[in-house]
Amino acid sequence: MDVAILTVGDELLVGDTVNTNAAWLGERLADRGADVERVITVPDRVDDIAEVVGRDADRYDAVVVTGGLGPTHDDVTMAGVAAAFDRDLETDERALSWLVDGGDYSRDDLVTGTANLPAGSDPLHNDVGVAPGCVLENVYVLPGVPAEMKAMFGSVADQFSGTVSHVERVPVDEPESALIERFEEIRERFGVTVGSYPGEVVGSTSRRRAGVRRRRPTSQSRR
Repeated sequence: MDVAILTVGDELLVGDTVNTNAAWLGERLADRGADVERVITVPDRVDDIAEVVGRDADRYDAVVVTGGLGPTHDDVTMAGVAAAFDRDLETDERALSWLVDGGDYSRDDLVTGTANLPAGSDPLHNDVGVAPGCVLENVYVLPGVPAEMKAMFGSVADQFSGTVSHVERVPVDEPESALIERFEEIRERFGVTVGSYPGEVVGSTSRRRAGVRRRRPTSQSRR
């Protein structure tokens, strides 16, 4: 299963907020055997969100979007996802009822637009916060607040699957250039993916971590 991650927020692009959501999602998806093919960050602009969601929903088995949910002026992710599928935004009575009946809110307490979702989507309830997420075809829309995102992802995690890779990490105290031939031999003999990653410095030697990953079959399913 090939997955794209889209994180939304001006604060991510200017460095005010570290994009921990992308790293956390990538790790959890990989743990389930899904292949994360790309991570993209876009500003809080409807057109930018719609462009990426529309393109990647066709290209990958799933798109996970995080950030920009809620009723304030810069929470435009739902509008962007709706535009990608040529849908209208409308009040979702299921999401609204859940907030009122299960969230101890009255309808008067909720800001207009809180429960607005793309037409035809299925709501994802927010057990930690307020703003609901949704699933529209193969696009999963989650909040940007890390605790809310993690809880909501847990409710859909079972929908992501694939062949789980075995990964072996080996610390090596040699320069990368000295490892090239050995990497090639390992790849050819065992059909694995090999990566070399710089790590901490030990004395005067740059310590590298070599990772060996068993190759996964390529997913053929598409939207």
